[in-house]
Amino acid sequence: MHNRCLPKVNLGFFPTPVVKLSKLSSVLGGPNILMKRDDMTGLALGGNKTRKLEYLLQDAIAKGCDTVITAGAVQSNHCRQTAAAAALLQLECHLILGGDPPKTANGNLLLDNLLGAQIHWSGTKRKGETIPEMLELLRARGKKPYVIPYGGSNELGAYAFVSALQELETQLDTTQLSHIVFASSSGGTHAGFTLGRALLQRAYTLVGINIDKGDTGEVPFAKFILNLADRTAGFIGSAVTFKSDDILLAADYVGDGYGVVGKLEKEALEITARYEGILLDPVYTGRAMGGLMDMIRTGKLTSEDRVLFWHTGGTPSLFAYAETLISGK
Repeated sequence: MHNRCLPKVNLGFFPTPVVKLSKLSSVLGGPNILMKRDDMTGLALGGNKTRKLEYLLQDAIAKGCDTVITAGAVQSNHCRQTAAAAALLQLECHLILGGDPPKTANGNLLLDNLLGAQIHWSGTKRKGETIPEMLELLRARGKKPYVIPYGGSNELGAYAFVSALQELETQLDTTQLSHIVFASSSGGTHAGFTLGRALLQRAYTLVGINIDKGDTGEVPFAKFILNLADRTAGFIGSAVTFKSDDILLAADYVGDGYGVVGKLEKEALEITARYEGILLDPVYTGRAMGGLMDMIRTGKLTSEDRVLFWHTGGTPSLFAYAETLISGK
């Protein structure tokens, strides 16, 4: 499919299942909906970032690093999986989390602590802005640190989702899919899917549901995804290039911003749980499923379509949102 096959360390259980959401499809009155269960990758309660970490931590080991640094929000699924992977590989782990220490560590933060990660609080900076300072501090201590970018979203992380689409090819006839819908936040999954679809020469539409109002760095988010897809293609020796039309980023569902649960997310969480017995998370997959439901209700997706929803995980964060989810606020 391309000119380069990258090494990885095994951290998860693959392939993750693909299931039919027949009851959800029926109650929504729309397309035939399937779900790719990346919440079942197995690494400390799973999630899609396990795929990225298999390539990133292989690179860290190959470079002789003994410590990893990454960053995210207080309930970051990426940070929790990084902490678990570091524990498995016996690497020191430093997590730079946005915000201030809460009175009670619950959800992903509880698991970060249990897994032995060293937590550093960064206030309003939750996207790794202070990683360079931490890098220098650890080097001064004689460590050999490896930086995993926000969300694991660089060429190695994106490549993991080229590989993920190859995995999907072994599970179903993807020529029958009309859409793949997923949460798009740090850009690596979206970029990898974009490159993977091009290399596989598939016609389905990739719909990234934007999770965050903020842009990534100094460029608009869609542009960041496009650039990362191009860089990842070059990284693996592919001549494929992309244009802005190749990135479909649905930005209508961000509500009051990142991590703020509203009616859209609550309804999606409840309907998916009560009709399929599947737990979504309040920040990413809840918002993405809410977007999918709205696309059905507004006629953007019809009974003629066959849609795969990619469940990227994150269910531990449900416990940190208990009051919001139960109160009806």
